[in-house]
Amino acid sequence: MREVEIDLAALKANLKLIKAHAGVPVLAIVKADAYGHGLIPCATAAVEAGADYLGVALLEEAFALREAGIKAPILAWLNPPGLDYERAVAADIDLGVSSLEVFDEINAIDGARIHLKVETGMGRNGFSTEWSELMNRDLVKVVGVMTHLARADEPNEAQNNLQIENFNIRVNELKEKGISPIRHISNTAATLSNQSARFDMVRVGIAMYGLSPLNRDQSLQPVMKVRARLVLVKEMPANHPIGYGATAHTKSPTKIGIVGMGYADGIPRNANSGAGVTFNGQSAAIIGRVSMDQFAVDLGADSKAKTGDWVTVIGENYDAYSWADACQTIHYEITTRMAPRIKRNYKNK
Repeated sequence: MREVEIDLAALKANLKLIKAHAGVPVLAIVKADAYGHGLIPCATAAVEAGADYLGVALLEEAFALREAGIKAPILAWLNPPGLDYERAVAADIDLGVSSLEVFDEINAIDGARIHLKVETGMGRNGFSTEWSELMNRDLVKVVGVMTHLARADEPNEAQNNLQIENFNIRVNELKEKGISPIRHISNTAATLSNQSARFDMVRVGIAMYGLSPLNRDQSLQPVMKVRARLVLVKEMPANHPIGYGATAHTKSPTKIGIVGMGYADGIPRNANSGAGVTFNGQSAAIIGRVSMDQFAVDLGADSKAKTGDWVTVIGENYDAYSWADACQTIHYEITTRMAPRIKRNYKNK
């Protein structure tokens, strides 16, 4: 009744384009089920396209990659105390560390590879006041140092330069200890817009999936297309209420299509008429509130759509950008919300 179509050839083309632009090794971000696109197929495609590293937030994501037979270097960075770090090290997984507690756990394991996450202005995870105490530890297992830019999608903001300066201070302190780690700070936005932030490796996420954090970059190829069937098409008179709360009424006699997707599938409940579906090249905007398993669109009185027809939800006239605008959110969230219960079909494996 609904499906997510993923074009792996487009993903590979996007990654190759970005890597050529960056001019340094690329860590391909496949966290959160590859932003809703599918962890294993997208990670495999990224490696085939030349990704030097794979990046995930959670250790269980890294384990899933290894269990699927993926041999590429992997970094997992969102690590609280008490995880199975012995297993992670045995699986050759690099580990991001933001606290002394986790550092001491991992540093005690032979063969561990640590990437220190440092606080430079994001105010999120990363060493801050504990840094001076960390400098008294044995740092020989440190192979990387990283931070995250809070405003890279605003290239002219002074905070970007301030964070780079703060990062360089920490890097120099490590060098004084005889440590020369892989330095990585750039997310997708910085990779595309800030040459001074590329350092030894860049971390590329959303652009690999055909979406830009800066603008609608026409050089990127869309990777995700979402389709669903109309479970019902019916005629409605003018001024007829539609959906929960009767928040919308038909303006004139029309045909209403009931799309077999809802907020349980990842369609935001607050989506408005700025989003909708495409049928035979024609736009049909959302009308009324999105329900758990369905939403209504105004097909128009002259529509040829019939019960059972397929419509395009994301792609064609309504892309992830327009859905994000209609939901007062960002396009990252639109793709990542696509629920596991929707079948994924992979093209060009």
